[in-house]
Amino acid sequence: MIISVPLRIIDLHDDGFHPLVEITLFGKTFIMVLDTGASKTAFDQTMLSEANEAMNILASDKLSTGLGTTTMESFTATVSDLFIGELPVAEFEAAVLDLSTINVAYGQMGHPTVLGVLGGDILMKYKAVIDYGKEVLTLKTRISNKRKALHIQK
Repeated sequence: MIISVPLRIIDLHDDGFHPLVEITLFGKTFIMVLDTGASKTAFDQTMLSEANEAMNILASDKLSTGLGTTTMESFTATVSDLFIGELPVAEFEAAVLDLSTINVAYGQMGHPTVLGVLGGDILMKYKAVIDYGKEVLTLKTRISNKRKALHIQK
């Protein structure tokens, strides 16, 4: 299955560009930054807690680096209700961090609040192709063995 999802490319005012993608989590729509430099998908702790008060967020013994800081306390959460466009993302463990500085900076530039960053873990798993010119993210899932057999028989 191949899914194409529109991107919104925002200008960071002489500091580059960020592609934003709309996702659905817990049946609610959010915006995330597509971040090929992030090894793991990460959510803002406050926004994630507000989106689902029952979400089980666990302390992590790892310190996260990047995102404008040298180290930051991190948490994890198992996410199981995420959709990118029509694509249901298989359950995965995500980092949960204080990303408020990103949202403050975005707000100062007139950009929308983001739930977090969609990282390399998801982008790699779903063979992401980012087309900046067409402003589209394409994701692929494997065809099941049963469907492969049907294609071979035809």
